Amino acid sequence: MGSSTEMTEADVPGGGPEAAGATGGSAPAGAAVPAQGGARPPVALSPSRASDFMQCPLLYRFRVIDKLPEKPSPAATRGTVVHAVLERLFDAPAGQRTAAGARAMVPAEWEKLLAKRPELAELFPDDAEGAQLGQWLAEAEALVDRWFTLEDPTRLEPADRELYVETVLDSGLRLRGFIDRVDVAPTGEVRLVDYKTGKAPRPQFAEGALFQMKFYALVVWRLRGVVPRRLQLVYLGSGDVLTYDPDERDLRGVERKLLALWEAIRQATETGDWRPRPTKLCGWCDHQAHCPEFGGTPPVYPLTVRAAGDVGEEPGGAARQTPSSPVRPAEGGGEPQGRMERIE
Repeated sequence: MGSSTEMTEADVPGGGPEAAGATGGSAPAGAAVPAQGGARPPVALSPSRASDFMQCPLLYRFRVIDKLPEKPSPAATRGTVVHAVLERLFDAPAGQRTAAGARAMVPAEWEKLLAKRPELAELFPDDAEGAQLGQWLAEAEALVDRWFTLEDPTRLEPADRELYVETVLDSGLRLRGFIDRVDVAPTGEVRLVDYKTGKAPRPQFAEGALFQMKFYALVVWRLRGVVPRRLQLVYLGSGDVLTYDPDERDLRGVERKLLALWEAIRQATETGDWRPRPTKLCGWCDHQAHCPEFGGTPPVYPLTVRAAGDVGEEPGGAARQTPSSPVRPAEGGGEPQGRMERIE
């Protein structure tokens, strides 16, 4: 599956990860397993980690609690470079935001990322002549070129780029994430934009693709009291633009779904019961060696496990109720989208 496609939590201004963890794994319910290596339960939810849990609870555990390493992939790394170009292009005056100029930024952004993460050179082994790297850079430049056929940067003045947002719902659930671009019209209407370097999903999977944007819209609504007028996904791999205009009813539904999802995560955290959910995406996963579906064994679970039959309590002593509506799994389809982290 490659490296996580969301900006790393280490880049959160003044914030920590969704869970401060070390290595860990599953444990039978009822076992008294002490915390190891300073591991902590999850404390917040982001779109990528929410999608991880809906796709496969065990994948969520491997990423958030166990912090298992993942190999960088050419696609995700290319996505990082393209995102950096599209962010920094707006540093130039409108008249200088050209396709040629943006293409010229690609090699420089790659060099910045490579300086920050030298291990990425391993993406191109046995490439003494530079042919593999050259082809990879050309593919990144093609994605940048395609963006100019979808949007006109000379007519855009983003209010924010790579905007970090965080809010705490009335329930206490903390939501956080990074929005690629925020546009604000002179009339005050807000548009949230996200770039995807993969291809657009088939129509039957569009709702799953919009989940991330509705998550961001909920956070912006709770922070600013304004429902974004439009959510926009720009798919550079296929040259498609997917838009959706949310309303308050939509976002209340998203909030209910996230609360149910967080309750399921809380229960899995306390019981150590993180179950794999096999899908076609398993073929992309870096953690097959630790997954029971592939004959693997998860690491030892690093958190204290609640005894079987114990009932959790809310503050004040009231028994915590399990939500009546189940968490729906993420829809399949499409390919992993490229994105890793900000290039400083």
